[in-house]
Amino acid sequence: MKLVSSLVMATSVTAKAQAPAAAKPTTSPLLCLIAGWLVPGAGHFLLKKPIRGALLLLSVVGMFAIGIGLQGKIHQPNTGDLLDMLGFAAQLGNGILYVLARSFDWGHASVQTAVEDYGTKFIVVAGLLNIISAIDAHSLASGRKASE
Repeated sequence: MKLVSSLVMATSVTAKAQAPAAAKPTTSPLLCLIAGWLVPGAGHFLLKKPIRGALLLLSVVGMFAIGIGLQGKIHQPNTGDLLDMLGFAAQLGNGILYVLARSFDWGHASVQTAVEDYGTKFIVVAGLLNIISAIDAHSLASGRKASE
């Protein structure tokens, strides 16, 4: 009887030890990080998490579009002002959306009204959310965060 119970425990311990290894995604963590930064939600789509990827895509693109609609400022590099450099770093987190905004001259060059300042904040927060989601995809792909 003791032998049977020890075999059952050993089998269950072995199965538990093998479960996380089998559940680990095969997608490269670096690919998930870069894709998630360039296109909002793409890292999660690569990890076969379409609902989370779609929610992130809609959230980031929605906030970015609201910010552009409110004529928010698109920060440029090397302006010399500390707050502008921080705003640039945060907006760069939008990935391809930032490149499109700079290419098509969306937004304003300077903030003149409170509404435009709110628009700038929407664009900045969209970039920060995209950075967090790309890091989340990297953590999921590398196994540092358990997949839910």
